Formats: sequence, structure tokens, C-alpha cells
Amino acid sequence: MPIIKSAKKRVRTATKAATRNAKTKRNLKTAVKSLHSAISSGKKKTDKELQKAQSAIDTAVKKNVIHKNKASRKKRQLAKAAKIAAGVTLVAGATKVAKDKTKSEPKAKPATKKAPVAKKPVAKKPVAKKASPTKKSATKKPTAKKPAPKKK
Repeated sequence: MPIIKSAKKRVRTATKAATRNAKTKRNLKTAVKSLHSAISSGKKKTDKELQKAQSAIDTAVKKNVIHKNKASRKKRQLAKAAKIAAGVTLVAGATKVAKDKTKSEPKAKPATKKAPVAKKPVAKKPVAKKASPTKKSATKKPTAKKPAPKKK
């Protein structure tokens, strides 16, 4: 047990932080587990569970319980799992939705791509060159003026 007053306070604040961090981690784990159970059971509540899990991840990052890169990785993994459970097939970076053949949907117009606009190069302003000193003046040192003779 510490003797110094500031060390005692550090122990108190550390225990408070530890309990707060444990609660945040516990909420995060339960949200992720409930999402996985919803995915495995085939429930249609996966969207709500995904939102809860992502919210819990964001809260954990805000409280510095987990690192932001780990959080983005976990969110990406959970979103991918939820998409697969919803019937979306992932193909080489693109997503295709498995459609029911019983429902007929109007076809969407293909998106037209705009031609890329060429960027104009930035014109550089000409730099005014300084007059270079001539060889004579560069080698010649300025002479000091002689004082005028005093009149008697």
C-alpha cells in the first residue's frame, strides 16, 4: 500500500479506470456475441445487432479501451459477416446481391462515366535573376576615403 498522498490517489483513479474499462469491454463482447448468434441463427435482426456492435466498438475507441485500427478491422469483419448472412455474395472486391426470382424489379439504368478531366499544370512564375557582379568589382575591395587635411 502506498504511503504518499499522490500515490494513494493514483491507486484510486487506476481502480476506477479499470472498472470502467472492464465494463466497456464487457459491453463490446456481448454486442459482438449477440451479432454472431443472430447471424448463426438466421434471424432478420442482424442489421440492428450490427449497429449495436459497431456502436459498442466506437464507444470502446472513444474511451481508449481498444485501438482505432483494431476497431476499424473488427467493424469491417462484422459487416462482411452480416452481408454474407443477408445473402450478399462477395466476388473479387465487388458485391452481388442474391435476388429472388419471384420478385420482378425494374432494371436500373447503367451509370454513365464522365470522362476524366485533365488537370492543367500550374504555371511557374519566372524568377527575376540578380545581376551578377563583374570580375573586377568582385575582386576589388572598396577603399576607404582618406580624411581631408585640416586647415591651419
